[in-house]
Amino acid sequence: MRVSILIIGTVISLAGLTFWLQGLAVVGPPSSFMYKNPEWITNGMYILAFGIVIIIIGAIIGRSKVSF
Repeated sequence: MRVSILIIGTVISLAGLTFWLQGLAVVGPPSSFMYKNPEWITNGMYILAFGIVIIIIGAIIGRSKVSF
């Protein structure tokens, strides 16, 4: 369970990082609707933060003896 949560959190974080960088016009094709779009800078940061929270939750679950 712990590994699954960590993998999900990592994938979400990487997606958020990609969206954030596309909003900043660092990666991605210029034809993308996210490219140089300030809205996706904000969305990417929120998604990245959400993924980090999931990773932290997975790490906490891994340390505790509680099994779900």
